[in-house]
Amino acid sequence: MSRQGSGNSRQALGEVETALSVDDVAREAALIAARGPKREELKTLAGGAPRLSIESLTAGYGRMEILHQIDLYVGPGQSLCLIGPNGAGKSTVLHSIYGFTNIRGGCICMGDTEITHLSPKDKLRHARIAYILQDNSVFPDMTVEENLNMGGYLLNDRQAVREATERVLDKYPRLAERRQQRAGVLSGGERRLLEISRALIMQPEALLVDEPSIGLEPRYIDMVFGILDDLQHQDGKTIILVEQNATKGLEFADIGYVLVSGQVALAGRGDELLKNPEVERLFLGG
Repeated sequence: MSRQGSGNSRQALGEVETALSVDDVAREAALIAARGPKREELKTLAGGAPRLSIESLTAGYGRMEILHQIDLYVGPGQSLCLIGPNGAGKSTVLHSIYGFTNIRGGCICMGDTEITHLSPKDKLRHARIAYILQDNSVFPDMTVEENLNMGGYLLNDRQAVREATERVLDKYPRLAERRQQRAGVLSGGERRLLEISRALIMQPEALLVDEPSIGLEPRYIDMVFGILDDLQHQDGKTIILVEQNATKGLEFADIGYVLVSGQVALAGRGDELLKNPEVERLFLGG
């Protein structure tokens, strides 16, 4: 992410390069945000027929407004990564989609159906959107199988829950081998796999993934992104993620959005944003 620390410097090729302070990044990012992308540009990135769309969304918590007239579009089987400085509103976008914020204006649609004010359980049950939290959300004293069963808590048919659990265990032998073990003894990567797998029980079409790499060793980060890649390209899931490792997130995603102060400052293909000198300098530590 951004290089922080006012007054810090480093020796580079015989010259002293002064690192950008947090305030410097904020000022320069605000200038970029002032010439942010147009709605039609964002729609084009999504292929013109988005599975999930946000238009003119204004939202926040209590009386605090975090997002200001946000637009977002992502198509079927596409992935979109949100990057930006701390406090830019990245996780608030996910919270708003799922129903955890106060929405003051704008709309959220799944296909042609508006879902702006549905409750989180209705977003999961009817809109088929699942949210994978950044915090460790497994139940450590329950077995792997019991954790997966909890993913079907909205289903009234226990047999349907068992069948869904078996489908997930068939897909991920690593979990099947540990189905009767307590989730608390799993490695960090296995717990993240369990969290993702539990979200699949309701067979969602879209996954909201908050900080998939947070707290993981490098070998597990690659495993988790491999799982997300499989869900996108083999199962056709639409994925919107927030990722602290901006380089990793943009390498993974079809589309990247840079958020600054609750607005979309930049948007483009993930690989294009990786090469964008402004993005590299302000957000990738280049």
